Order: sequence, then C-alpha cells, then structure tokens
Amino acid sequence: MTTYSLGPKCRNEREKNAWTDCVELYEHSINKIKSTVDPNTKCSATDAQTWLSTALTNLETCKAGFEELGVTDYVMPLMSNNVSSLISNALALNHGYYTESSNTQVDGFPTWVSPGDRKLLQSSSPSSTASQANVVVATDGSGDFKTVKEAVDAAAKNKGSGRFVIYVKAGIYSENVEIGEKVKNVMLIGDGIGKTIITGSKSVGSGSTTFRSATVGASGDGFIAQGITIRNTAGPQKHQAVALRSGSDLSVFYQCSFEGYQDTLYAHSNRQFYKECDIYGTVDFIFGNAAVVLQNCNIFARDPPNKINTVTAQGRTDPNQNTGISIHNCRITGAGSTKSVRTYLGRPWQKYSRTVVMKTFLDGLINSEGWLPWSGNFALNTLYYGEYLNTGPGSSTGNRVNWGGYRVITSSAEASKFTPANFIAGNSWIPATNVPFTSGL
Repeated sequence: MTTYSLGPKCRNEREKNAWTDCVELYEHSINKIKSTVDPNTKCSATDAQTWLSTALTNLETCKAGFEELGVTDYVMPLMSNNVSSLISNALALNHGYYTESSNTQVDGFPTWVSPGDRKLLQSSSPSSTASQANVVVATDGSGDFKTVKEAVDAAAKNKGSGRFVIYVKAGIYSENVEIGEKVKNVMLIGDGIGKTIITGSKSVGSGSTTFRSATVGASGDGFIAQGITIRNTAGPQKHQAVALRSGSDLSVFYQCSFEGYQDTLYAHSNRQFYKECDIYGTVDFIFGNAAVVLQNCNIFARDPPNKINTVTAQGRTDPNQNTGISIHNCRITGAGSTKSVRTYLGRPWQKYSRTVVMKTFLDGLINSEGWLPWSGNFALNTLYYGEYLNTGPGSSTGNRVNWGGYRVITSSAEASKFTPANFIAGNSWIPATNVPFTSGL
C-alpha cells in the first residue's frame, strides 16, 4: 500500500513516470509470489526459484526507476519495508529443493502449445503465416490493423486459451508496444530482419525510466517473436534507451534484431531464450536479471561517445537467484569502425552479477582484460564471470582480470550448468515452440 500512497505526492512528470512503473512492478511481484504458493498452480522447484527471483527483481527495478530520474527523497522509506528481505529468505529456503532438482522439470510441454503453433514457426511463406494468424497488421491497410498496438489490444480481449498469433507485414511501425502481464501466449511474426521494423525513441535522457523506454515490452508469459527488427533510435547521447524489454517467462526470440545504443536488450526477468538474433549496442547493451541463454546470435558493438563498450551488465542482487546471462556459440564483433574503442565482455551492475561466455567467437576488439569494474572493488569477489572454450583473436585469457569471482572454466560439467537444458530447463519448453536449439554444450 505504500507504493500506491506515493501517487498523490508526485510533483512532476518524472516522478509520476517512476511511480507508475512501481505500481505495475509491485503487482507483478504479488502475482509471482501467489503463483509459488497457490495449490492450483503447477510449480516445480525451478518455477518457484524463478518466480521468487523475478519478484525480487521487480522491487529493485522500482527503486532504480526513482533513482535514475533523480527522485530520492521518499525512495528509501518506500524500500525500507521488509518485503525484499522476506523474498530473499524464501529464495534461501527454496534453494535446497531447487539444487536437488538439478534445474530440470518434468517432461512435457506447456499447456498453451498446440501442433498448429509448431507448424507456424516452421512456415517460411508469408501467405501461409497470414492464413494461420489470428490477426494481420499492415501499414497499407491490407490487414486487420495498421498498428501493432491495436493487434495486441485485440489479443488482450481474446477469450480463447490458446496462442494468439499476430502477423506483422513488412513495413516500419513507429510506436511503442506493451504486451501486459495478463496478455499471455502472444506470438509476433514478421517478414524478417530489416523488413518488419518496430521503432521508438524513448530514453532516460528524455524523461522516461529505463523500464518504460522500451520500444517493445513483453510481460505476459509465453511470448514469442520471430522475424522482426526492434529499434530504439534515441541515439548514444540519450543514455538508457531500450529496444526490447522482456519479463515474459518462457519467452523465445528467433531470428530477430535488436538495435540501439545503451541498454538495447533488457532481459529483465524470468526465463528467456534467444536464437539466431542480432543485437547492436554500446554500453551495457545486454542487461537485466533474467535467466537467459543467447545461442548462435550475432552481437555487434557500436562506436560509443566515450570509446568504451560493455557488452553485458547482469543484475543479480541475491546469491540464491537462479539468474544470469549465458552467451553460447555466438559471435561478438564490431559494427562499423571500432578500432579506437575499448570493448569488454561485461561489468557487474549488481553484487552477484553472473555472466558466462561459452564457445563464442570473440573478435579482436575485446580488450585483453576481458571485463571492466563497475566502481572500485564493488562485486569483484562476489560476481561469477566465466569463459569456456571461446575462439578468435579476442579470446585469449592470458591477461584477463584476476578478480576473485572470475574464472576460466575448464570443466565441461561446470560449463554445462549454463546450457539451455540446465540453466533455463529448456528441454521442457523450448522444443514445443519448434525453434531449433542445442540443448547441451
């Protein structure tokens, strides 16, 4: 109730923006906590640890929104309640069960999957896709709607229990799209990278929170996107400006492109999988506190104003959160001229930041130290940063940082913890989407 009471105290638009985020995020946290204790909700130990991790992440995001907009006078009273501590205690209590389950789930696919969904992702013909979609979006008026937002609104009104498929024809859609928490099992399918483009320009520099700056934000579980470019064109001078934000549990992104500068891809929370995607950015451009695996993706570092790039900024705040960024069998290279740019694999946004880069090609733009501090000695002994069997001119670990939390992984058993099968329980839900993936190393 403290969060709701802040509304009337908001003195300007910036404060109102941060407060609006907090109301939504607190509601999401309440729903995730309810799901872990509801006897009518199927909940494995992995599910519980994921949803509790998400609940805690939401509270941290609320606090961050106030701070990044310079609203601090009543943030600490808001955050001084014991909700975060209670969630941390629950994470610790459940951790033993979660570890014993080896991060796997019972066999079988989510209830929302039907054979038609799997065939749809196999289809390479736009006309075939259109015929199977619930609605079609086209800028020229040849579909059911002219904007993606209108199609998402239609999905929200849909009373069916199956997947709602939105086919977005080739074109440029200048809009910000939110797929809310209650809008589950939505699939956006475009005509391909560079053909179907959703673009926006919100940023912290223009008064938005990082959370709300997203061109596309997905909170409803089971979200899938394929063949779409999502951009944020705010530019490198506007600071945090998100292209995609996903807090959707069991979400999949296949053959999509995410284009921005600082904070391009916000893997906010829950379990996520990215396959054959392109990600462009500069500062912390893959960040958040989801349990996320990026596989066979192209990661492009752009030319930043201060000539320093950080590919990742992972935000784990509690050692029992089952979150982290796993970059598997990808390519990290430069976009354009980056000869004078120092590029690092990541820096610790939060105390227990966790990122692993495995079997990935690292171009020569990667600095020999590999990783960059956030501030002084913060998190250097509590983070978990690992590299395993990477290749390319930037992959040598001979001059890497000597932090307590950094390690060159030599054990395949240790590396396997960060594969789709083990890190996000992918064998129990990714096959149902028919997106090709490598389960193990």
